[in-house]
Amino acid sequence: MALLHSLGLPVLNACLIQPGDSTATVRTAARALAACTGTETLMIRSDGGVEKKQYYRGGNTFPVHDISPRAAGLLADGRAVILAEPTNRFTNRLTVLIRIDRSRSGRPGSMTLEALGPGYDVADLTRGQIPPQVTVQLDDIDFACYRPPRWHEWRIIGDKCPGVEQVRRRRRLQRLATQTLADGGHLDGEAGAAHAETWLRERGYLQLFGPQPTREALAKRMPRLFEDMFILAMSQPNRNWRCLATAFTVFEERRTVYWDLVDGERKYAATAPVVGRLGERVA
Repeated sequence: MALLHSLGLPVLNACLIQPGDSTATVRTAARALAACTGTETLMIRSDGGVEKKQYYRGGNTFPVHDISPRAAGLLADGRAVILAEPTNRFTNRLTVLIRIDRSRSGRPGSMTLEALGPGYDVADLTRGQIPPQVTVQLDDIDFACYRPPRWHEWRIIGDKCPGVEQVRRRRRLQRLATQTLADGGHLDGEAGAAHAETWLRERGYLQLFGPQPTREALAKRMPRLFEDMFILAMSQPNRNWRCLATAFTVFEERRTVYWDLVDGERKYAATAPVVGRLGERVA
């Protein structure tokens, strides 16, 4: 997030509490960030370094006085806590997961975009098992030599399977019921998709149930996303990177943010043992 901010890309105001810091530090940080952003609630995210398949599903927003006890367990598990200004994850206009692959072994570089429209969020794509509504592929990219892509080079694929939007929406509602709303204390762990739909409709969060103009919204932003990804690739501290990923959101109030930058080889190194990586290099 600090790298993204230094490059002038939009990110949330946030602060980092490292493993080993006290709950007093958490309370002080929460009060300072809340005062700086003029809010009474904050988002909790977390980072464990090299992640396993199962890890804390952050991104929910809580009152400032609830932050310290919720963060205590994460710190005790050796995880860093990231406090960020709050967002409304129920009213997003566009969510995009972005992956860039460096050219290697005769394979050209590429960029892949996976997008969901109104009412969805990043976690739906990263761990919600919800397929994207639109996928965009851009091939033959040299991230060491800038060349803006032409429109015909973008390959845009829409998911037009019959009934797939109903399935996608139901999975979103089920995840909200069992994870997001349960974690926030809005629903109990036994609630289902129907309860989540009722909760959203009662509060006027109707974006998920309206039109999904995802293709058009993404097409307008593809050139800018490419520019940003090229800058990120050039600025990545690990000069031996192979695959980078980030996520981009357009909020209801037309504000945009990048969430983070992930170096796949370092973030999920536990799934690629050192011996295996050395063997690949030798081969």
